[in-house]
Order: sequence, then C-alpha cells, then structure tokens
Amino acid sequence: MRYSALTQRIAGDGAAAWQIHDRALELREQGVDVLLLSVGDPDFDTPRPIVQAAIDSLLAGDTHYSDVRGTRALRTSIASRHRRRSGQAVDAGHVIVLPGAQCAVYSVAQCLLDPGDEVIVAEPMYVTYEGVFGACGAKVVPVAVRPENGFRVDPADIAALITPKTRVLLLNSPNNPSGASLSLKIWQELALLCIRHDLWLISDEVYSDLLYEGEHISPASLPGMAERTATINSLSKSHAMTGWRVGWVIGPKPLAEHLVHLSLCMLFGIPDFVQNAAQVALDRDLPEVAQMREEYRQRRDLVCARLGACPGIRPIKPDGGMFVMVDIRPTGLCAQRFAERLLEGYGVSVLAGEAFGPSAAGHIRIGLVVDQVKLADACRRIALCAADLLEARRA
Repeated sequence: MRYSALTQRIAGDGAAAWQIHDRALELREQGVDVLLLSVGDPDFDTPRPIVQAAIDSLLAGDTHYSDVRGTRALRTSIASRHRRRSGQAVDAGHVIVLPGAQCAVYSVAQCLLDPGDEVIVAEPMYVTYEGVFGACGAKVVPVAVRPENGFRVDPADIAALITPKTRVLLLNSPNNPSGASLSLKIWQELALLCIRHDLWLISDEVYSDLLYEGEHISPASLPGMAERTATINSLSKSHAMTGWRVGWVIGPKPLAEHLVHLSLCMLFGIPDFVQNAAQVALDRDLPEVAQMREEYRQRRDLVCARLGACPGIRPIKPDGGMFVMVDIRPTGLCAQRFAERLLEGYGVSVLAGEAFGPSAAGHIRIGLVVDQVKLADACRRIALCAADLLEARRA
C-alpha cells in the first residue's frame, strides 16, 4: 500500500535518536541495572495542589468539550505571567492553549511556512524540529555553533544564512540539549535581523524557568518584535507535568486566529480539568516548584564537578535546563559508539550529540533526571568507561 510523502518528511535522524533510549528500556525490562539519563522527563511528582485541582475538576463534571482557544481564565493567567516576566503587553486574546509545547511548535510552523520556505534553526537542535518543519515541506537551514563558545549562537552566522527564501528563525533559550542561553545583546542583534529581513521568530522558552546563570530574555518584548514573534512555553519541565500536555503560544492576534482554525481541524481543545489544574500551577506560588529548580541546579553542579576532574571527558556547564553536554572526543570514539558502549557495558543511558546536529558531534547529553546519589553513580560509570577507553588506546 502507498503512503504519503509526509511519512518520509517526518522521519529521519531525529526520530532515530531515540533508539538507544528504547534499548535502555528493553534492558531494564530484562532486569539489567540501567540508569536512564536519556530522556528529559522530570523524576519529581507533579505538585499535590495541581493534582488535587484536576481531581476536584473531574468530580465537578468538567469532562465535556472545552474552549478551543483554552479557557479564558487560563489564557488570562498565562498572559499575566508573561507580562510580569517580560514586560510585553499581552492579554488573553494573544494566547492559544495547546497540548504541549511540541504541538505548539508544530501548529505555529503549519501557520507560518509553505513548501520551499527556509527556516533557520540554531543547532544542536531539539530532535523533533526536523520532523516538524519537514511536515510543512519547509527546508531547515541549521546554523552551527561552537562548543568552545558554550554552544551560544553568533548573530553574524545567522545573518550569513539568510536568503530570499528565509521566512522563520527558531531559537530555543535555554537550549535543549546544550543549556546555553542568549544575552540581551545577542537578542537585540537577532531582532534587528528579523526586522530588516521581515522574518518571523519562533522563541521556544520551555526551559525559561530553569535558568541558573544570567537573566531570561523574552525577545517578543523587544521593539518591533511583538508582531513577528510566536513565544512557546509549557508547564512540562518547570512543574513536572510532562504527561499533562499543557503548552501555549503567545503571539499577534491574527496568528492566534489561524491557530484556532488549525486546532478546530485536529485538536478541538484540551480537557477543562487539565486546564483548571494548569491554572493552579500558574496562579499559586508553589514551594515545590522552587525546590525542583534548586535541585536541578545542584545536580548540574554535581555532574560538572564530578566529570570535570576525569581524564578523557569535559562537561560544558550549561546556563540552564536539565541536561549537561559532555565532550568525549579524547576517548577516540564518536558519541554514538560511546553511548552504545556506555549503555551495554556500564549501564548508563545517554543520547549521542550527533542526534542534535553536527555541532554536538563528539558529545553526549546527560539528563539530570535522577537523584543526586544515582547521578553520582552515573558519573562514576561514565568516568570508568572513558578511563577504560583511554587505557585501551595506550595499550
């Protein structure tokens, strides 16, 4: 039977990146001791007040069709939160609630891009971006960054890639997988490029609440950017709500209207009981959220300290997020081979940097998704793997 060309455009290297994670799950099912650091799923429980709000909403009968845009109360809370943090003047009419940031990026891409359009994406990039833009028939133009520069993008490199076909610039700050964030100066330079070349900016800010160094800048707040920026965010990482599937887009009102039409075609809203729980997450000052953030920071510092003293590997300290990139090039193996050896021989599952783009070649991504005791054990195993490889090279 015949399948559409879309099925090819949404596959590729990004989809294949998860094979090592699938193998780790298979080994676990066989009873093998595996430390799973290959997926960005928080190991914390969703804060109890959020869970209770969903239960109360279910018991109250909030199980019917919901507003396709998202409830006005939740959209108002999202707009208020964004306004406080960025200074951008937005209201509920600028917000569309969607089932997760992944769906939000996909939906925005569908509303902005036509086949043949070019979208510039800083890499290393999140593994699903390739499939998202492939689904539109758009061409991803990766802009390389340098590990020696902390994986931070250089506006001059982006400027050099802009062509008459360029329509969108997508940036993720703090970045997944690198954790690199962008300064106000860099954002200002990028904003000038967007204005000069009449580009849309998709700003993926899902890790903005997990920033440990510097200040988060929401670029839509810069002069001339509100009308050309789609800001993506969610509660998945900050509130340990990955399975709840709550994300949103903040953008100009015409874009919001287009997103409503797209949602009518395929989603028809997310459940009210989930939205009511999300509103509690946004409106209450939950101590668990601050505790999770501090724990992630401590885990980052632990990994960088433990691996920073080990021969053959070099952690690159991230500004934020829940991952640490580690340079393993001195071991003599490519990242994929190193990750496979680490899993099969030492029981630690990580992702190879090549899955995120050529800039991350020779690096592995470690997820800070287990407690500090297990994370210290993982660091010990990673160091042992590297030491064994160095010893074999000397033999």
